[in-house]
Amino acid sequence: MPQPAKRNILLETDPDKYALLRAETMAPYRNIRLFIYAGCGASGVIGGIVFLSQILASRNLDTAIPNFAVQAGVIALMGGLFVWEQKKKTKLVEAWREKIKRDRTKI
Repeated sequence: MPQPAKRNILLETDPDKYALLRAETMAPYRNIRLFIYAGCGASGVIGGIVFLSQILASRNLDTAIPNFAVQAGVIALMGGLFVWEQKKKTKLVEAWREKIKRDRTKI
């Protein structure tokens, strides 16, 4: 006897959540990368504050200025990577939403 086709209840009840979950299966470690980018960016901000305070106090300027520049670079890099990952995630979720809409209109 043939088995009845399984229904996807989540797809029927909440297609947006289904699209998000399908997008997460395509890139399962994206949230971990976002967390790492945010942590490294926060570290850069803390380091930047420390070195900026040394620069403003005119202490150890020969090392504080290059270190501040490194921290600013870390902040810029992590911010850029974070935004890039967010855009990729949004694109992937939107692609799945469009696919779900197309599949629903075929039925």
